Amino acid sequence: MRVAIIGGHGHVALHLARRLSGSGVEVTSVFRNPAHADDVAATGAEAVVADVEELDVDAMAELLRGHDAVVWSAGAGGGNPARTYAVDRDAAIRSMDAAEQAGVRRYVMVSYFGAGPDHGVPEDSSFFPYAEAKAAADAHLRDTSLDWTILGPSALTHEPGTGRIETGEGVQAGVVPRADVAHVVAAVLDEPSTVGRFIAFNTGDVPIDRAVRADS
Repeated sequence: MRVAIIGGHGHVALHLARRLSGSGVEVTSVFRNPAHADDVAATGAEAVVADVEELDVDAMAELLRGHDAVVWSAGAGGGNPARTYAVDRDAAIRSMDAAEQAGVRRYVMVSYFGAGPDHGVPEDSSFFPYAEAKAAADAHLRDTSLDWTILGPSALTHEPGTGRIETGEGVQAGVVPRADVAHVVAAVLDEPSTVGRFIAFNTGDVPIDRAVRADS
């Protein structure tokens, strides 16, 4: 299996690349800053420097061609609304169109708990551009022909992973380690029942591989 991770120097992406590479998956990690190449290569992934904010659909399709899955884990990092829309909405949408063009069927989006058109974030909040960008990107993904899964982790921490989450009907927002978010991504890549689902989750008591299954 070949997996392309977009946003490859992020904390979740680094955890994910280590996990996938360690299990024999061929990983391509795409990131913007050449200074981060050694960090990314140390995960076992192929380190590819490319600025997805600047790539058009055709260029991105060439980048993704030959992979079996795409994981979007990139983000502008907040602080600049224009760049938030450029990366978290526009570049993300181009990556989806590029995946379709390149024939990469599987697509996993790392979004956030509460994402969607009814996110409820007030317009005067600094979080509003991110919420709007994610709502638009997630909606576009749902309308593609891709085998998509959208993940909605709660507030992220740097605590060690527990390997356990809670998800499903009535789950409330909480916290979740970044290492466990990476574990969830890896688990859904291997689980066909997660296709076409939005999975909101935080730290809980159920082993991740079981928690993400639709019949769990």
